[in-house]
Amino acid sequence: MATPIDLRPALGSVSEHQKAAGARLARVVGDLVKYLLLVFFASFFVLPWVWMITTSLKNPQELAVYPIVWIPDPIRWDNYLEAFRRAEFPLYLRNTLVVALPSVIGAVVSSALVAYGFARVRWPGRGLLFSTVLATLILPGFVTFIPLYLIFKQLNWINTYLPLVVPTFLGNPFFIFLLRQFFMSLPEELADAARVDGAAELRIFTQIILPLSKPALAVVALFQFIGSWNDYFGPLIYINDKALYTISLGIANMRASYGFSNFAWIMAATCMSVLPIVALFFFAQRTFIEGIALTGLKG
Repeated sequence: MATPIDLRPALGSVSEHQKAAGARLARVVGDLVKYLLLVFFASFFVLPWVWMITTSLKNPQELAVYPIVWIPDPIRWDNYLEAFRRAEFPLYLRNTLVVALPSVIGAVVSSALVAYGFARVRWPGRGLLFSTVLATLILPGFVTFIPLYLIFKQLNWINTYLPLVVPTFLGNPFFIFLLRQFFMSLPEELADAARVDGAAELRIFTQIILPLSKPALAVVALFQFIGSWNDYFGPLIYINDKALYTISLGIANMRASYGFSNFAWIMAATCMSVLPIVALFFFAQRTFIEGIALTGLKG
């Protein structure tokens, strides 16, 4: 009599194989759906950029037609040259750098000093004062523009860059919070060892804390540079002389001068104005993301 063959191990292996294949298929489908959703929502952010770039390359006849012309024919690269020449772009670029670069220095230095005092130096009332500093974030900036304008007017600072630069040397609550969180994540033993060797707090700050805080300082510098570069309301309030206009005011003045008939020049100037920000972000992307992660998750 023949011995019956037991098929249960083989059936079990087939079942396990089917489960593994099903799990892989579900994972692939899930990843596909996830990336399709990401592409779908990202298109809402990319579409305005595409429209801006294509508009900057159009002929005047293609600006007001419907449906929208997405691919200009022919492509007018000379719009950038005309915008560069007619919008006085070199002047506006220089003026913006005159405001942005000192503002970056002021924001980094002042916010780092204050944040170090809150994070690593023990003194009475530290927690209460830090809470007060954070509470100022609730106050909208537009509420303080009138009293600030009156103060700067009494100081004869109107129509100068001083109202745009000097306040950055007085600390920024948001930057103070970010840097404080990062400073608190650094090992306390480093500062204690330096104090045992006789180092003062300022030396500990400059020679130990700051070299270890480059990612966080890069985040502050990049945020401040972007804020100063894109600032429109501040220069609009304090600057009256056209020769002192920043890029944002210069493009707005260009729109008022040329209107819709030369809208391609305005878009070309806008593309040139955002190019330094995009390039700076990509060059400092790794440091920027690292700084955001550390300041947001530590402390």
